[in-house]
Amino acid sequence: MIKHISIRNFAIIEHTEIDFHDGLNIITGETGAGKSIVIEAVSLALGARADTAFVRSGQEKAVVQMIAGDHSGREYLLSREVSAAGRNICRIDGEIVTLAQLSALSKRLADIHGQYDHQSLLDPANHIRLLDSYESDAITPAREAVKLMYTQYRDLQQQLRTLLARAAEDARQRDFMAFELQELESAGLIPGEPEQLEQEIRLLQNSETIFRSLAGAYEIVSDSEYAALPALKTASDQVAAAGEFSAELEALGERLSGLYYELEDIASEVRRQRDSIVFSPEELDEKLARLDLLNRLMNKHGRSIEELLEYQQELADRLEDIDDISARRESLENEIHKAGIALRGACNRLSDARRSAASSLEEKICRELSQLNFSDSQFSITFREAEDFTEDGTDIVEFMITTNRGEPLKPLSKIASGGEMSRIMLAFKKIIGDYDGIPTMIFDEIDAGISGIAATVVGRKMREIAGSHQIICITHLPQIAAFGEHHYRIEKTSDDTSTYTRVATLDEEGTVSEIARLLGGETITKTTLQSARELIEASQHNIAMK
Repeated sequence: MIKHISIRNFAIIEHTEIDFHDGLNIITGETGAGKSIVIEAVSLALGARADTAFVRSGQEKAVVQMIAGDHSGREYLLSREVSAAGRNICRIDGEIVTLAQLSALSKRLADIHGQYDHQSLLDPANHIRLLDSYESDAITPAREAVKLMYTQYRDLQQQLRTLLARAAEDARQRDFMAFELQELESAGLIPGEPEQLEQEIRLLQNSETIFRSLAGAYEIVSDSEYAALPALKTASDQVAAAGEFSAELEALGERLSGLYYELEDIASEVRRQRDSIVFSPEELDEKLARLDLLNRLMNKHGRSIEELLEYQQELADRLEDIDDISARRESLENEIHKAGIALRGACNRLSDARRSAASSLEEKICRELSQLNFSDSQFSITFREAEDFTEDGTDIVEFMITTNRGEPLKPLSKIASGGEMSRIMLAFKKIIGDYDGIPTMIFDEIDAGISGIAATVVGRKMREIAGSHQIICITHLPQIAAFGEHHYRIEKTSDDTSTYTRVATLDEEGTVSEIARLLGGETITKTTLQSARELIEASQHNIAMK
């Protein structure tokens, strides 16, 4: 419940503090005094949209603070600051939070109802929500099961749509992809091949030069009159012959012998390399053509040989997917069919739970309407099946009513007047409010369009609802105000420069005077005061009789 609210520099309210209580809290005041401004301030603290127009003229910011508790009894300090510059700060227990966090908490604390709720009740799209909030313990698990299965069903359908869309696009590109794959496969790509080709081409292009160089080197080393290898052999033998006379000369001879054998190996390798050089214009042309092919493929696709090999595998996989589309399509269609059967079963179970709840709700609504002076009314909840699945199942729910004997049931929007809608809405709030776990209901002039006996009935019903909820009600009708347990008067005053609104808590006599004002206007006589007392006494007697 809302225990206290502090409002500073909000619209025409400079500063006011209000302590609310359990039961039925009535707020009255002259037209234009600022009754709805108080509710706007409460709405702001509960997470409503902020507007710089809320800031009192000449002030930097408007501040609304509220102490409120949830159904478990835990209390929270909610705070909103709106600056003239457009800054908007939300706090819970002194900690800055987002507007979404504040709104999420506020939904557990209070529910604000105004004339706009009539439109909400008239919209058939909202009827299924109202039904689901009734007996939610039975309906919510079934609805969550449907939501989960619907998500899976929808995802499978999306997979099939994606598959078919891609298949259609791939079918248009299949020939091109097949051509590219054949081109790459026929090329016989080998990692690192361009570098290897470039090296081989350089050798072929310079084979004559290389041959002359190797032949000249071999001749100098081994194949001429003054070749180095025979000379080194002779030198090695002569030093070896002297080695028997000296260990030092023996070591020197061994070194010369080692050089000789090393040079002999080199000479053999030079000869082998020389003999392997074959200048072949045909081979050069083949390697140049091969390198040109590889370069063209790399330039065409903007990829290296290694990347082209990956792309080749990708093309092969995609073509395999295209060729396998029928099997995958059939598999998905089977999954969708099975998911549809399961979803249909879940929707039927949800519908059964709703129909069971609807039967009970119809009975209770009819009882409430009877208590609200709709003695000849009938109320029914109709069900139609939607053309397709939704996350809410397949039910289309609509509330039907007749308020006159012998008249057929019709949609609410086509039969109920504004005054009738106020009473019908109270019937719903009385029943649904017992299940939503929200401790506070705020009514902002929902009594518009009613008077006389209907107003008395509405007041009695509000007092009845206040037995299990805190009710804060703005009203201009004395018949409703007389049922109040706590009464507040909104007053507006002005001086030469500003307008001020304050909230006064009324005692018993103050309540009598205020109800007398509602009955008789500006002139309050002994007769109107007596009428006010009699109205209050009649209201209390009305409650006692219930």
